Amino acid sequence: MLRYLTAGESHGPALTVVVEGLPAGLEVRVEAIAGELARRRLGYGRGPRMRFERDEIELLGGVRHGRTLGSPVAIVIRNTEWPKWQEEMSPEPGTTERPLRQPRPGHADLVGMQKYGFDDARDVLERASARETAARVAAGALAKALLRELGVEVLSHVVRMGGAAAPGGARPAPADLERVDASPVRCFDPGAEEAMVAEVKAAAKDGDSLGGVVEVLGYGVPPGLGSHVHHDRRIDGRLAQALMSIQAIKAVEIGDGFAVAGLRGSDAHDEILWDPDRDATGGYVRASDRAGGIEGGMTTGSLLVCRAAMKPLATLNRPVLRTVDVATKEATVSFKERTDVTAVPAAGVVAETMVALVVAGEAMRKFGGDSMAELTRNHRAYIQSLA
Repeated sequence: MLRYLTAGESHGPALTVVVEGLPAGLEVRVEAIAGELARRRLGYGRGPRMRFERDEIELLGGVRHGRTLGSPVAIVIRNTEWPKWQEEMSPEPGTTERPLRQPRPGHADLVGMQKYGFDDARDVLERASARETAARVAAGALAKALLRELGVEVLSHVVRMGGAAAPGGARPAPADLERVDASPVRCFDPGAEEAMVAEVKAAAKDGDSLGGVVEVLGYGVPPGLGSHVHHDRRIDGRLAQALMSIQAIKAVEIGDGFAVAGLRGSDAHDEILWDPDRDATGGYVRASDRAGGIEGGMTTGSLLVCRAAMKPLATLNRPVLRTVDVATKEATVSFKERTDVTAVPAAGVVAETMVALVVAGEAMRKFGGDSMAELTRNHRAYIQSLA
């Protein structure tokens, strides 16, 4: 089993992630992890924090001379702004002089305060912050490296930003990732990119925030990952949970998702065809990809397609949302911290991470192996058996 656990707060000294279950011999480079974290900071509409905050990465265990040992891999991502927050976020006994009493609608603030008995929203928001996803992206960099050894590539692009949407059908291939990342909104369609930038500018002018939709694509995913046997091993269920766990994600669909519900059965399913040259899928191919590469809780070998919808961020540059001061119970407006107009482009990178972690975990379950040599040998034998 591939497992991971993150720890740390947004303005704490560091974020930490421990990844367990990686086979020995996987090549790991700090530069590659840093590259993924830099991609997470991309996107038009990000706040000033993204321009001066950098991720200082250190491998604390599980890697020797650039390769995994088969033991848990520990990664720490230090917060370069920690000196400014050392007093406010100190783990030593004490109190704050700046308690936050005006919880933000749409955030974890109020419910977290009620659940844990806090009277200061910072006790909740520091962990609820999407800054936590930096640790996940670090873990995802390892999952992507593993999948790459099996011929699998996972990438994302933005298909909607507010009211601006990319036309359906045009999807980037792995070779297009650099072009996608070069887009200010990580959109593959130049015309839609321009409209999305305009949407962000308009929201920024009004001091508002903007949501959108990202699409994650998995190329080279072998058939048979997941299971129809147990409900908790269906890969579409695992993907949905993983994507919904990302902060501010409110909806997930696999393949054509909601659109398929409006079709008749004769138009809703991917017909099965035979192509003797497609050894990687046993010669079977689908005539379309409405199912998103998953049938019966298992991957089919077709293109894996997942989409995740992100709501507008709860912290606004022009606080207008009504709330209640938890101390006085008086009507007020929610407090403001540094925020983005939108984080949808970054959400795509995080969504890649979650999909990669799920697919890599199911690949480990399917093919097994304590070393990369054993894993790749088992994978190769399975693909040959299909042919």
